[in-house]
Amino acid sequence: MNAYTLLPFIVLIAAMFLMTRSAKKKQQQAAQMRNEMQPGSGVRTIGGMYATVKEVNEDTVLLDAGPGVDLLFAKNAIGAVLSDDEYNRIVHGIEHDLKSDVVPDDASSLTETDETDGSAAAAAASDDKIDLGKKDAAEDGTDAAEAPEAKADDEPKKTDGDSDAK
Repeated sequence: MNAYTLLPFIVLIAAMFLMTRSAKKKQQQAAQMRNEMQPGSGVRTIGGMYATVKEVNEDTVLLDAGPGVDLLFAKNAIGAVLSDDEYNRIVHGIEHDLKSDVVPDDASSLTETDETDGSAAAAAASDDKIDLGKKDAAEDGTDAAEAPEAKADDEPKKTDGDSDAK
């Protein structure tokens, strides 16, 4: 057989191998995440419910979904184990102080002074009208009610079948 006839089959088999390998790797990571669950950690189920882990068994997880609400789930039904900050932000609405964690994407925030901030605030606060060169119909000396009629008389009316090209 010719090597060129075998090349598409070899490429196809290699692609299938790589796809199954990445899927298997994702499954192993999910299983590892579920095995590392501990009581007290926040989780999200595959159905989208947020709860706190109360007890971890071999194949099941007991979740505390609220005061007096304990739910028994299969371990496979846990979609993600959340960090404490993320769980508190989503469930309780407690925001982590992100100002200390934010890195500016450019150096402009490092070089700004109070003068530039003051001039920008003054420009935003001014209520002066800016003339964009647009004239109102009343300023042209024509009445606003007459303006559409005058424009309609200047241009010939076209119907659906008419066109200017001949």
